Order: sequence, then structure tokens, then C-alpha cells
Amino acid sequence: MKPGHRLLQLDLAGTIAFIVTAVVQAIVLSWARPAGVAVALVLFACGSVLFLAGYARAVERSRTEQVSVAGLYLLSGDVAPRRVKRLLLGLLVAQVVVALATAVARPYTTVAFGILVPMFGLGVIGSWAARHGWFPPRQTLIPKRRRAIRDGRAP
Repeated sequence: MKPGHRLLQLDLAGTIAFIVTAVVQAIVLSWARPAGVAVALVLFACGSVLFLAGYARAVERSRTEQVSVAGLYLLSGDVAPRRVKRLLLGLLVAQVVVALATAVARPYTTVAFGILVPMFGLGVIGSWAARHGWFPPRQTLIPKRRRAIRDGRAP
């Protein structure tokens, strides 16, 4: 199994669950409300936890690597393989499109909870990048005075 495979599976399963419940909720509003709201809130909560865990891991990695916000949450550059990048960003786009489309189709209803779901996609992306992404090594620049003191050449 490849590194980060479980996160990819989690993102795919969560996105499918959201799309199914959001579309059913938008079509048949009454009996599908509890399931749609529950899925949206659970995915939002999981996404928030993953987002914070990924951020904490990225802060730790930033001591030795140049971690950027765009690389961490949008996978810009060579942070992830093309296949992984396409899958994670595609699922995030699907979450955003379905959330907006269903909320517009049924304004002022519980379908609007779907707007919270893209946090799940961002959390998975950030967590994947923080654990498995590639970031260049940090370049440490030491000022001349401090370098001279360190090397014993200071006046």
C-alpha cells in the first residue's frame, strides 16, 4: 500500500457519502434531512481535526523544510505526485460544486449545512501534504556577525 493511501480512501468515501446525501436531501427534503445534516457535520468535524493535525505536523516539518501554505493546502509545486494531486483537488472541487449547487437548489433549508463539507477536503489535503508531501530543505542564512562569533573571528 502506498503512503497516504488511507487518507485518499477516506476522502473518496467522505465525498461520495456527501454527494449522495446532499443530492437525495435536495430532491426529497423531508425524510433525508437528518442523514444529510449528520453527514455534513461529521465531515466538517473530521475535516477540522485533520486540518489542525496537518497544520501541527507542517509546523514541525517547517523547522527543516520550506513548507508553504499553498503547497500544504493546494499541493502547488512538486509537493505531491500528479495522480494524488489530481484526486485530492478533484474531490475538493466536487465537494464545493455539490455544496453550492444543492444549497442554491434548496435555499433556506438544511441542505445549506453542505457548505461546511469542503473543510473536510482541505483537512485531508493538508494532512496528506504534511505527512507525505515533499518540501525543499530549509536554507538557513546566518548573518555575518553571528557567523564570525560562531567561528571565533569576532573582534
